[in-house]
Amino acid sequence: MREYRDIIIRPVVTEKSMDLLADNKYTFIVDKKANKTEIKNAIENIFRVKVLEVRTVNAKGKPKRLGRFEGRTPDRKKAIVTLKPGHKIKLFEGM
Repeated sequence: MREYRDIIIRPVVTEKSMDLLADNKYTFIVDKKANKTEIKNAIENIFRVKVLEVRTVNAKGKPKRLGRFEGRTPDRKKAIVTLKPGHKIKLFEGM
């Protein structure tokens, strides 16, 4: 079994993700191989909250150029986690 901190990589802090905080939804970059149950258990154990729903998005990397060389940004997986009413993640409170 994987460690919970290996599943959740980092929070997403963008204008769109900050607008979702009003609906009690938090956005995280997660491991590409993690499923919704693993993400739910990781969030509940790390932040001590109750999760209502998990939605995931597989985002493909974008093509980038550096002079004549072409490459891609890495693929990533985002999870939008909805918490039960009354639960908050303190990491996002000051933003």
